[in-house]
Amino acid sequence: MNAGKTPREGFPAQPSQDPGWGWFHIILTAYGAWLYGDSRGFRTRDHREHVEGDYKNPPPPGKYARREARSRESLKQDPVEWPPEWRAVVGGALIARLQHLGAFVLCATVGRQHAHLLVKMPRNQARPWSGLAKKHVWFVARDHGWVGKMWGKRGKQGPIRDQRHQQNVYWYILDHAKQGAWVWRWRRKE
Repeated sequence: MNAGKTPREGFPAQPSQDPGWGWFHIILTAYGAWLYGDSRGFRTRDHREHVEGDYKNPPPPGKYARREARSRESLKQDPVEWPPEWRAVVGGALIARLQHLGAFVLCATVGRQHAHLLVKMPRNQARPWSGLAKKHVWFVARDHGWVGKMWGKRGKQGPIRDQRHQQNVYWYILDHAKQGAWVWRWRRKE
């Protein structure tokens, strides 16, 4: 399966030095991957409600089971899980669209239900460009036979605080290869 346009190595040649640009750790989630009441922990929108536990320290088993069951019943289709052959399609299309918009993508990974990218882009465009990239992926996937929803709502565009944070995110993303994820990283054109 080919994603059509694949990430162009070395495009752009260097990240922008414009002070209005910044680095972001973008996390995009497949439809139905993380629901209210999830046994791994969850958060309500804008943290409107205190929820005990998180993915590192999950809530007690069964504490939010009714909420999770209600969330599962409200799904319009089964949760999305990308098989290995689809991960390169999703990742390649995400990177291609972000590069087309002018972003500098340093590395990316697509696993069973999540995509992570380390990207430099205009600070005020992180969320809109992420949305455009998700939309582009859906159209590319549809052309390859995908049917139904693909993405969860929004996504997370966490700004990178400093160089150490950037390095930690970089290695965190590349480490996903150990879990069978598709991984891509920028390489300087020689």
